[in-house]
Amino acid sequence: MFELITNATVFAPESLGLKHILVCAGKIAYLGDHLPQLDDALEVEVSDLDGARVVPGLIDAHTHLTGGGGEAGPSTRVPPLALSQITHAGVTAVVGLLGTDDLTRTPQNLLSQVMGLREEGLSAWCYTGGYHVPAITLTGSVRSDIVNLEPVIGVGEVAISDHRSSQPTRDEILRLASESHVAGLMTGKAGIVHFHMGDGERGLSMIRDCLEHSEIPPRVFNPTHINRNKPLFVEACELSEHGCNVDLTAFPADSSDQGWSAEEAVIRYFEQGYDGSRLTISSDGGGCLPSFNAQGELIKMGFASCSAMAHSLKNLLDNELAEERVLPLMTRNVASLLKLQQKGSIAMGLDADLVVLDQDNLIDSVMARGRWHVKNKGQLRSGLFEE
Repeated sequence: MFELITNATVFAPESLGLKHILVCAGKIAYLGDHLPQLDDALEVEVSDLDGARVVPGLIDAHTHLTGGGGEAGPSTRVPPLALSQITHAGVTAVVGLLGTDDLTRTPQNLLSQVMGLREEGLSAWCYTGGYHVPAITLTGSVRSDIVNLEPVIGVGEVAISDHRSSQPTRDEILRLASESHVAGLMTGKAGIVHFHMGDGERGLSMIRDCLEHSEIPPRVFNPTHINRNKPLFVEACELSEHGCNVDLTAFPADSSDQGWSAEEAVIRYFEQGYDGSRLTISSDGGGCLPSFNAQGELIKMGFASCSAMAHSLKNLLDNELAEERVLPLMTRNVASLLKLQQKGSIAMGLDADLVVLDQDNLIDSVMARGRWHVKNKGQLRSGLFEE
């Protein structure tokens, strides 16, 4: 079936104005000012958006697809994410990872979850490893996993400056980064190390030390949760000037009074004149949001959702930031870092991952790989076990 989307105000993510979009076989077959002439024998479904905004599908590059948590005992393990939990948030592509629990949750579990989501119509990839070093892998090494397993695009989330990490040395981190970087060169994949940043006083010193004592390109080192506390955010902004891509987490507004919400962090980042192409936002969906005391004892537990992406997008747009500045943080910048050539933009020949926004900057409709998953705020497609 052909999908014809008419009268869409397109942000690709740059503003293109009013356009018509023809979708076929999961791809954008036409994007232009004139209605395409189609043979009457073709089956065409038409959606007239009457000027509503269409933006690229959001890319969530930090999701605990197999579930996170477990830090307050087995009963606190978060269940695996279901398809609708992801697409309802406007997310059409995800990268899954393991966190604190890279023992009872394994790369095998994660890879199976990725393949299952692909079968359900979502675009999905994953990292190998988890919080701890040496990294847990499927084939015996990080380099081998990235080279031999198509969905694996890097390693992460590797914990540093956190009491839950394995307290890796600089040489251990450099070896991990080298393995990932070389595998990326061999395959054309991202080949990055995605770092979980904790609240430890060492902050980003490990990454700065690695950059100073190696030839590994800065883009390989990708810290996340950089807005969890204010000193860490300042460090991360400075690190972006050295060529590293830094990732904000779309924390709930009341999750911490020590850091910045994603919206506050974006505004401060832009106001200080840092390179917008080096900044991304992810949700930590399915992960836990614990608070610990000075002894490392859990005092409060929350859980993250992919819906935080949609909330952050709305809040940024509500703050009157232009779509052209905001959207790349969740679309084009992410696709560029992860080398996902078919994602992050709206153009002929690219994957038809599209999100329609309503007048209140909320998610109205979501198309993933050319099929509507959400239409007029109604969930059309769900996972097998959600039915």
